[in-house]
Amino acid sequence: MPIELDLRGLKCPLPVLRTRKVLRGLPPGARLVVACTDPMAAIDIPNLVREEGDRLDAQERADGTLRFTIRRGGG
Repeated sequence: MPIELDLRGLKCPLPVLRTRKVLRGLPPGARLVVACTDPMAAIDIPNLVREEGDRLDAQERADGTLRFTIRRGGG
């Protein structure tokens, strides 16, 4: 079951900083679903995932909300 992180309404750089903090606390293979409304997150979160060695399983946009499904790497 993925962990849900609702960051809607937060502006850059908060979504990426909070996503990083939660990801670093997860065990390898865990899934995190992040919802945010900051358009910069479409660039920042995929970059974060790549830099941290995690995997972006899905990225979608609906009704002004970006949703990222991330799998924690390292396992």
